[in-house]
Amino acid sequence: MSFPVLSLLIFMPWVGAFVLLVSPGLGPRAARLLALTFSLSTLLLAGVALCGFDPSAAGYQFPESHDWITSLSVRFRLGLDGLSLILVLLTGVVAPLSLLASWSQANNPRLLCILFLLLQGAALGVFLALDFVPWFLFWELSLVPAYFLIRLWGGAGATRSAYQFVIYTIGGSAFMLLGFAGISLAVGTFDFGELTALAANGTLAVKLTALGGIWPTAIFLGVLLGLAVKVPLFPFHTWLPAAYAEAPTGVSMFLTGVMSKMGVYGFLRILWPLFPSALHTFAPALLWLAVGGVIFGAFAAMRQTDLKRMVAYSSVNHLSYCLLALFAICAISRPGPDAAAAALTGAILQMFNHGISAAALFFCVGVLEVRSGGLRGIGDFGGVRTVAPLFAGLCGISMFSSLGLPGLNGFVGEFLVFRGVFGLVPWAAAISTLGLFATAFFLLTFWQRVFHGPRIGAGKGPFADLSAIEVATLLPLVGLMFLFGLFPQLLTVLINPLVNTWVSHLAMP
Repeated sequence: MSFPVLSLLIFMPWVGAFVLLVSPGLGPRAARLLALTFSLSTLLLAGVALCGFDPSAAGYQFPESHDWITSLSVRFRLGLDGLSLILVLLTGVVAPLSLLASWSQANNPRLLCILFLLLQGAALGVFLALDFVPWFLFWELSLVPAYFLIRLWGGAGATRSAYQFVIYTIGGSAFMLLGFAGISLAVGTFDFGELTALAANGTLAVKLTALGGIWPTAIFLGVLLGLAVKVPLFPFHTWLPAAYAEAPTGVSMFLTGVMSKMGVYGFLRILWPLFPSALHTFAPALLWLAVGGVIFGAFAAMRQTDLKRMVAYSSVNHLSYCLLALFAICAISRPGPDAAAAALTGAILQMFNHGISAAALFFCVGVLEVRSGGLRGIGDFGGVRTVAPLFAGLCGISMFSSLGLPGLNGFVGEFLVFRGVFGLVPWAAAISTLGLFATAFFLLTFWQRVFHGPRIGAGKGPFADLSAIEVATLLPLVGLMFLFGLFPQLLTVLINPLVNTWVSHLAMP
């Protein structure tokens, strides 16, 4: 296309943030409407990219490349393939709905909208940048608005949680930055495309080995650690429950719906293509960590009485499915193409579908919290279905989507992940099914205790059903659960050629 659609995708939210910044006279409602308009513009631009996207075409589409730091061979390079398109579409959906979920925020709504738009643009930059330097800048820039959104509008423990979130993530990023400094020293480029080509023909491994000593392994582990903290991979998950639980509802929706996918995206875009031999070597150990994340996340969620922490631990469980699929593929020297394709397709679908269902669940917990004056314990409610049937119905669909009910979007990705992993590493799939049982248990317990039975606790007093704005926030997510549950080919058609290309190059040395 003749116009820079990818640059517009990234910078339109930032233009909106700048307009809000230089318009101090805007009232709260006007500021919210303006922010929502700029946030929705990314969904429109993502639609334009979708209409012009050719899944069968090789390489990146809508390419943009501009010289930036010539002395370091750094370019501002953007590109789109099936993987990044899926995540751009997810961001285009979740971001404006997260803003809409914050509509009633009375404390400095203009600043909140500015920070939200900055966060949205940075996340899109991560999914579209193809040179490490701009990619890393977007990666780090996303932390700044996220920190202030948690710190300024979060709960009682927001300060501690925000600091923990930033320190953990920056700590991991420091190791990743050092790793890429070593890569640049060895081969003289930060370009992901050039590095992937060098890795494919073996030049990258030779150049890194020439550094001598433990440096090749240290560089791999540095990049791995930076990505593992972001996902997070068990046991680097300890920052997540507190950050998600203390963040305001709209921010929790964006954190789990979009930002948690940045780490998995990094595994697929960077770690896997650049370090196939090292990843194959460490895959057995990493596979145990992924299984641990599946099991621990589900059983930790089952033990929670705070509903928001329950959904947060559920995110650890669901994102571990993606890493389970990836590490199972890498653990086998010559994985079967059918099993590998199923696992990889399932991992990508799981990223998208978890973003939809988890954002919806966080919003539902936020509704309970608002209606009850701040309560969100599982024992604080009962019989809510009788006073808020619309809310109960939509929340129930979101829960069943999260536990993988056939016909809803959550089923497809999980089924393909387990189909693929069982064909590659049967023991890992068998043990991980315990996570499925635990997920069903705690979500059905949530459903039964909060919405059914006699009206008790906060459900006994006045409890209004969903307002028009709340319906406008939750209903699109529920609609997408049905759409992609019944017609998953709408997503798989975008990624199948890419998956087939990756699988054809999977033979490990």
